[in-house]
Amino acid sequence: MSEPQMKVIIVTPEIPYNTGAIGRTCVALGLELILIKPLGFSLDEKTVKRAGASYWKHVQLTEYDDWQSFMDARKPDRDSLYFFEENGAQTIYDADYKLDGYLVFGCESSGIPLEILEGMNDRLFSLPMRNPVVKSLNLANVATAVIYQAMRPVLGG
Repeated sequence: MSEPQMKVIIVTPEIPYNTGAIGRTCVALGLELILIKPLGFSLDEKTVKRAGASYWKHVQLTEYDDWQSFMDARKPDRDSLYFFEENGAQTIYDADYKLDGYLVFGCESSGIPLEILEGMNDRLFSLPMRNPVVKSLNLANVATAVIYQAMRPVLGG
């Protein structure tokens, strides 16, 4: 039996650099990257590969045509889904991460679609920011911070 594997999901990503950088983090930690279409770019774009550097070929990548296709194929337990938005009532430090959980991030311009978040308020988390001047952070930066926090039990933090 293999050990549980955390997965990172980006719903309709728009900026190839962010996807490439998140893919690189996934390679570094042995995580699967799941992309929910439509994508705002082609995965063949140089920008994705540049951000992922020579590591992009090592990304454990899975794509789904839409959120429902993902849900139908994977059938994740509700408690294994962790959604990250700037308006989450809980912070990333409050979550009890499962090692086989799904860390879900939305697109850069509008976040995770409301229909996906419906009824999931208790599964919605934010990355705290101390200065209200900053509304949000870059998606790749947020994802990296969340991923490392979620992986602390495995990484020894």
